[in-house]
Amino acid sequence: MSKNISRRKFLVRGGLGTLGVLAVGTYVLRNPIRRQIIDFADSFVSPYSGTGTEPNLWFEITKDNTVMLHSPKVEMGQGTFTGLAQIAADELDINMNQIQVIAASTASGVVDGLGTGGSLSVASMWMPLREMAATMREMIKIEASKKLNIPIENLVTKDGIVSGNNQQISYVDAVKDVTEWEIPDTPKLKAVKDYKLVGKPVARIDLKAKVYGDAIFGMDAEMDNMLHAVVIRPEHIGATFKSANFGKAENMPGIVKVVQIDDWVGIVAKTYPQALAAKMEVDVEWNIPKKWTEEEIRTLISVGSGDEMIVQKEGNNLENDDKEVLEIEFKSPLGAHAQMEPNGAVASYKDGKVTVILSTQVVGITQNQISKALDIDKENINIIPTYLGGGFGRRLNTSHAIQAVQLSREVGQPVKYFFTRKEEFQNDMFRPPTHHIMKGKLNKEGLIENLEHHFASGNVAIDSALLPDIANKVLGADFGAIRGGSIHYSGIENKRAVQWHKTLPFATSWWRSLGLLANTFAIESFVDELALKANKNPIELRLAQIKDNEEGVRLKNVIKKAQQESNYSDAIVDGKAMGFASSTDTGTPCAQVAEVSIVDNKIKVHKITCVMDCGIAVNPDQVKAQCEGAMIMAMSAAMHEKMYIEDGQLQPTIFGPYDMGLMKHSPKEINVFLLQGVDKPLPVGEPPLGPIAAAIANAVRRLTGQRLTELPLKLS
Repeated sequence: MSKNISRRKFLVRGGLGTLGVLAVGTYVLRNPIRRQIIDFADSFVSPYSGTGTEPNLWFEITKDNTVMLHSPKVEMGQGTFTGLAQIAADELDINMNQIQVIAASTASGVVDGLGTGGSLSVASMWMPLREMAATMREMIKIEASKKLNIPIENLVTKDGIVSGNNQQISYVDAVKDVTEWEIPDTPKLKAVKDYKLVGKPVARIDLKAKVYGDAIFGMDAEMDNMLHAVVIRPEHIGATFKSANFGKAENMPGIVKVVQIDDWVGIVAKTYPQALAAKMEVDVEWNIPKKWTEEEIRTLISVGSGDEMIVQKEGNNLENDDKEVLEIEFKSPLGAHAQMEPNGAVASYKDGKVTVILSTQVVGITQNQISKALDIDKENINIIPTYLGGGFGRRLNTSHAIQAVQLSREVGQPVKYFFTRKEEFQNDMFRPPTHHIMKGKLNKEGLIENLEHHFASGNVAIDSALLPDIANKVLGADFGAIRGGSIHYSGIENKRAVQWHKTLPFATSWWRSLGLLANTFAIESFVDELALKANKNPIELRLAQIKDNEEGVRLKNVIKKAQQESNYSDAIVDGKAMGFASSTDTGTPCAQVAEVSIVDNKIKVHKITCVMDCGIAVNPDQVKAQCEGAMIMAMSAAMHEKMYIEDGQLQPTIFGPYDMGLMKHSPKEINVFLLQGVDKPLPVGEPPLGPIAAAIANAVRRLTGQRLTELPLKLS
């Protein structure tokens, strides 16, 4: 399909982009304006803002009359390809057997500037993809009209066939030999109620390839004449390169080249084991300015330390000397992404042109970074994304792709370079530790009169590849760390949320749900404690303090549904207790009830009931599966996972010592219920991570009397 356009260029309609929203704050940088921007951006779903806005770049029709969608979003296990296929197929008038989805390479011309993350894949593509597919359908009809000599208004489409006046032609025959496309105005989209696929459970289109082992992940990628490489990395926090002695490494079997580039050393060999063996013989000396301790990091990340930003302020502040004020301190630890597939890339540099195959959430950003670092025109760099063996924010940073290209340039052949598991753990973009101080006061009726959340965190969005520095300067707060940090009970008249930010001496960044997990744990545990102090049912207390506006009604509905479906009770029955918690993330309210017991002084979760309002569930089965996976991941983080610092090093460095939730820790019963409070898809992948830690802790409080205030949750 030619890119030539004979009529107007197709433009995707969209609202104000993220940068446009943030730029509003550059005019007046006072805190009230910033808080309004933060409040808006917290639920804003940014539209597609990438390149390639012509439908014939997105859709390729193959000779067997199959439509290939070049997706600007990648597939990292969340089911995005299937959801996007459903949306496109409905507007294209084809069935699911007639559509395939691949991640678009940069050479395709379809590149999403925001990448894949923030639970925005389906939500942000809802309107643009429908418009693209509907326009492509009309473009096919235009060509069919010419070949059949039938007016376009007399043509209909179904299952990849254009028909009219007792004649028909397949899509592929209609577009055969087209070199110059006519792109019409965006046609009227179908009503959602008329869709045959959207809103229905559909089998995942990537399932067969993954079951049979045909799917290509980053570690599976290969190129002809490929060599293998390793890079030597420091083990101590803050260490910098001083010198290197290659020793006998250069003369070991299979070694092609040992190179020092800037402040790092790489080894290229014929095989990966040969490269690893040579690595052991290279002596690198590091400058270690100090050996950090766990206590020092905890001191850095504490309320009152660092840069302060008031992110929510309504009504009156609490008085410091008020004896009626309840105050509790909460903490969460440093966390690793711990995804199954370590990071790496296969890269080829030849004659000034670069090809990189890798698992990445940021195809366009990776291209830009390589272009800038190596002074190569972007047009000469093709980034080919694969399936991701787990992302969770870890693959938003792809600086290793630059190193792979540099190594390929050094040896004149394609090079495959991957982290070892130890390097992956020690050089992660960690979830930062947090510190929270919750303060609250009840009125005479036993309702919450004042509620304040003071919280400290390291970088999440700041210094990341995903958000430009201007975003953080405008906001004055870390956009990622404040996720879930505001009080979402609109009926509490006096509420305040204050963030304290500090940059740590090692890299921290996006981790699935960002600040939501820790912030919701602190807020919802504290609200539960206020309910106990007031001797009120914790669900009824919450319901009484939510306004009846659109957001409030949606939140109330998920809470009531969770209460109903779980048969929530404060009572302890057969050694089991229930705990409740809720959160609202990116406009998606979620409520959960955990049923818990104590076995051998350890917490055992038997059942989770989850209710979420994500608007239109494009594929309900897949949305429920995502909720289940998100809650299991949140349970692992809430009850097991913790990185720590020992002798100036980040530990542990392998699975096993890095404790994670296992199958035996999973509840035997997980029930997910979906509500539709708005007529569009909303984010799904991260909102279910919010409530689970607090729901479990609240159940433990009823069972044992202990208020657990630190993650991972452990009984004293």
